Amino acid sequence: MSHLLNVHDVHVLNMKKAILSMILASAATLGAQAQKADNFQYTDEKFADIQMLRYKVEGFDKLTLKEKTFIYYLQEAALQGRDILFDQNGRYNLRIRRMLEAVYTHYTGNKHDKFYAALSTYLKRVWFSSGIHHHYGCEKFQPSFKADDLRAALKQVPTAELPLATGQSVDQLCDEIFPVIFDPTVMPMRVNQKDGDDLVQTSACNYYAPGITQAEAEEFYAQRKPTADPRPIMMGMNSRLERNEYGLLTERVWRVGGMYTQAIERIVDNLLKARPYADTPEQQKVIDLLVETYRTGDLRTFDDYSIHWLKDTKSLVDFTNYFTESYGDPLGMKASWEAIVNFKDLAATERTEKLSANAQWFEDNSPVAPAFKKEKVKGISAKVITAAILGGDLYPSTAIGINLPNSDWVRREFGSKSVTIGNLTDAYNKAAHGSGMDKEFVIDEATRTLINQYGDACDDLHTDLHECLGHGSGKLLPGTDTDSLKAYGSTIEEARADLFGLYYVADQKLVDLGLTPNLEAYKSQYYTYMMNGLMTQLVRIKPGNNIEEAHMRNRALIAHWAYEQGKANKVVELVKKHGKTYVKINDYAALRTLFGKLLAEIQRIKSEGDYEGARQLVETYGVKVDPTLHKEVLARYEQLHLSPYKGFINPVYKAERDASGNITNVTLDYTESYDHQMLRYSHDYATLPYVNE
Repeated sequence: MSHLLNVHDVHVLNMKKAILSMILASAATLGAQAQKADNFQYTDEKFADIQMLRYKVEGFDKLTLKEKTFIYYLQEAALQGRDILFDQNGRYNLRIRRMLEAVYTHYTGNKHDKFYAALSTYLKRVWFSSGIHHHYGCEKFQPSFKADDLRAALKQVPTAELPLATGQSVDQLCDEIFPVIFDPTVMPMRVNQKDGDDLVQTSACNYYAPGITQAEAEEFYAQRKPTADPRPIMMGMNSRLERNEYGLLTERVWRVGGMYTQAIERIVDNLLKARPYADTPEQQKVIDLLVETYRTGDLRTFDDYSIHWLKDTKSLVDFTNYFTESYGDPLGMKASWEAIVNFKDLAATERTEKLSANAQWFEDNSPVAPAFKKEKVKGISAKVITAAILGGDLYPSTAIGINLPNSDWVRREFGSKSVTIGNLTDAYNKAAHGSGMDKEFVIDEATRTLINQYGDACDDLHTDLHECLGHGSGKLLPGTDTDSLKAYGSTIEEARADLFGLYYVADQKLVDLGLTPNLEAYKSQYYTYMMNGLMTQLVRIKPGNNIEEAHMRNRALIAHWAYEQGKANKVVELVKKHGKTYVKINDYAALRTLFGKLLAEIQRIKSEGDYEGARQLVETYGVKVDPTLHKEVLARYEQLHLSPYKGFINPVYKAERDASGNITNVTLDYTESYDHQMLRYSHDYATLPYVNE
């Protein structure tokens, strides 16, 4: 039992006072940021390399009271797991967050001095990344304040506010934690993907106990995998690998009564409160199975839940809430906790329904070898949704499309559910317009005009194709292990889905379906994709670093492979104009052929479980950065004064209740500032102990 839990009530009271003080002190700022319904502002504050945005939950006021109440309890469940992600991202993250918040709210010095400004920026980055490592690049970000100044500030904070172990002094706390914060050689990467390294021992994520090697972890799961199970569970996805008292490896499962039980119990409680307001009996069954999964940790039950969830296509309101994506695990097995609550955008969904209705045609006509195609595509459903709340690994930075479940056999036998998050893409698009990126990096006015005319629509369409059909396409050959690509699995899967979208966004079929207006529109997507993969995504990489994140590796792989393969015929060139480098596409049709060729090879690698083929492709085309081009891109981007990363501030849901406690209405407030939201979350949704003793 943690010492901090024993004084939790003191922490709650003091945090309430601190937050109230912050609100009063910043009333003028909050007033300036307040947004009226008829004057909604999408952009908000900037710090470090990040700009905060807001998203509007359009149509919420038109929902029934039952639907609003359902969303209210689901969004509570979506926020209760916040501490889980912090702990998954690094075993010191909760303590560091607590230390920084204590100084931020109790600082007795001048809040306009350099130390407080630097600490504020660092804390905002920790909030944004759910830990001390960059949310995208995974490298540890370094504070711009001195350790001695933080130590002195911590000594001014009431000790009850600090995450002290039993009998620990403030100096001892600093001695324990400061190397993790300040020493760049200590836990430098949250997820290390460098070929040849021990990926487990060199990654700071908290999915494996210290001392466990990559070889041990891989052997542990290899020994436990059935050799001939046609419906294998996603082994290891909801547990931490540890050593027992005998030195043997064992799993500590994330479930009620197990690891993270304090948070999971609150999640379950709110899911059960939401259950009576579900749209259909089928959706109530989905909740029952999810609750049972949380209670037992049984992954067979999780598969059962997944099947019922993807078959529930009639409900207006939908949600996900569990350990889902494995990008944060260097071995691509263990899943980070995430949640999203949403409801269907009925008008926009007509677009995705046209794609899902023609899923078999797209599968049959893809350039993939027949042996790797699905003979019969099952259960493909797709919709455009309005996000109502984001949580866990979908907050504050989030995806714009989701395709689930991840189990290959469930996809094969029952299909998948895809969503494009319409109000988030709308917010991103509004923030991007007028940024100056097109004038700086697009080669000429004709191409800019093409992008301005068709870019947003084709971006959305590529996302639809990626999520709805790309992830659901193809099949594994019998006997292929779903984890055979290991650390390269995520990159290969994202490349497969992206290539599917790229190949088909240029197809006459989309014109026939009314999804693109003509056979010129797709060129906007091809140009921006190649420009991003070859050049502009480099603004997210620090000088001297390689590409680490799976989605960035995927885009670099596709763009560089197509560029190199088309060099002889000058399909795509990097040309100089006025001393600046630009992408020039000379033959869009030939580029489509190259995308199809690479899609066929990527699907072969996936279907056969060809680890060496995956390694060669990713390491050759998806990892290395040209330092000269990188330097140029960074210099040009810096002149635009833009933030390469965006994230979202959630709306605040306020429940109005009658004398009996029944909800009579739910309203939305878009005025909460970023720091207030994060401090409120740290107070209202503090579920896990800061110190495990």
